[in-house]
Amino acid sequence: MSRLWNRRAALKVAAGTGLGLVAASALPAAAAPPGFPAYEYLRTAFDKNALKYNPTGELIFPCVRGTAGRIPGALGRFYLYYAPHDAPGGICLAYANSLGGPYTEYPANPIISRVWPGEYEVSHVSSPHAMWNEDSKEIFLYFHGENTVTRLARSKDGINFTYDKEVLSTRLLPAGTTETSYARVFRHDLPALGARYVMVFMINTTANRRSIGWGWSPDARNWTFSQTPLIRPEEVGARDIGAPHVVSRNGSTYVVYHTNIEAGGSMRITEVGNDFSRRVHLGVFHAPMTGAPDNGRCAAPSFGTDGGVEYMIYEAGTRLAGSIAIARAV
Repeated sequence: MSRLWNRRAALKVAAGTGLGLVAASALPAAAAPPGFPAYEYLRTAFDKNALKYNPTGELIFPCVRGTAGRIPGALGRFYLYYAPHDAPGGICLAYANSLGGPYTEYPANPIISRVWPGEYEVSHVSSPHAMWNEDSKEIFLYFHGENTVTRLARSKDGINFTYDKEVLSTRLLPAGTTETSYARVFRHDLPALGARYVMVFMINTTANRRSIGWGWSPDARNWTFSQTPLIRPEEVGARDIGAPHVVSRNGSTYVVYHTNIEAGGSMRITEVGNDFSRRVHLGVFHAPMTGAPDNGRCAAPSFGTDGGVEYMIYEAGTRLAGSIAIARAV
């Protein structure tokens, strides 16, 4: 039976069982670091120009989650969350019965908009990251809006969400922090910190140079954040890095993130170890194609396996011109 890999799989994301997604590499086989598989481009998830809702013509930050055994009566075996970046943004949903797509747009997008009466009114919401919380049997959906705040909403069916709270903001980091966004959350035990979940996210400062931050939590709602970056761009020869993702393999833990296009527009990988104390920069995790849809830039991957085949769904294309693309292991 097709499924998403759980925590006991040989290759996994530190995201818990059921709806967690496997670690992977990416498109050209030559780009994969030792020990990780390689992927090649398969298709776009859908034609963004044919979408009913796409107010800005660009899409970012896909996150795919399985529904089998979790959401009764789901529209498909896989739910794909994504969003435009520019205002008004809007958290969107598509669904499919195959992880490799193609995906069908949910007809009532956006499922979360820039205005939530009684909670917030912002210029845009974007960067959805969905995590199945096995403890509460819910999807926890993290998203930013504005870029200074990451928020949490919760849902039993993956479509209708209840607002929970702000979980991250610039005020929780050192003075001079201007952005805390593009967060992803994973089930990952840190016994020394009393934590069962980790968050990785992008930090920007008044120096206008983006790095990767991180935090930890006992319940995925209440967080403590490191006051120093997990990974700095100068450490990997980039101007900016962002959209981090935690992956685990061979008994260790890694963070995958992307660089600015001038530094190659590639995904890079750093080993942080199971306790996040290591900093071993391993280079390119996946290099973008020069042609469409990547056009020299790939970012924000989400990973899974279906029918024994591993997939990567990622943001393809130059910033503010992106599409949602699918790659398959080779």
